[in-house]
Amino acid sequence: MFLVAGLWTPVMGTLVALDEAWIAISLYLPPREDMWIHIFLAILAVSVAMLGPGAWSIDARLFGRKRFDIDRTSGRKPSP
Repeated sequence: MFLVAGLWTPVMGTLVALDEAWIAISLYLPPREDMWIHIFLAILAVSVAMLGPGAWSIDARLFGRKRFDIDRTSGRKPSP
C-alpha cells in the first residue's frame, strides 16, 4: 500500500525487494517454476526503489520532486 501511495518509496521498495528475494530462495516453496515470478518482482521493486517517487506521489508532495536534467551537449566539441 505504501508503494501504491508513493510514501517512503525507496525504503518500501527495498523491503519489498528483500521480501520477494527471500520468497524466491525459500526452501518452503515447493514448485520451482514460481521462483522466476518472485525474482522478477524483486528486480521490479529494486528499480522502483532506485527511481524514487513519481510526480503524483505523497513523497513528492511532502519532500519535493527531484529531477535530473541531463545536458546532452556537454563533452561535445562546439560546431564551427
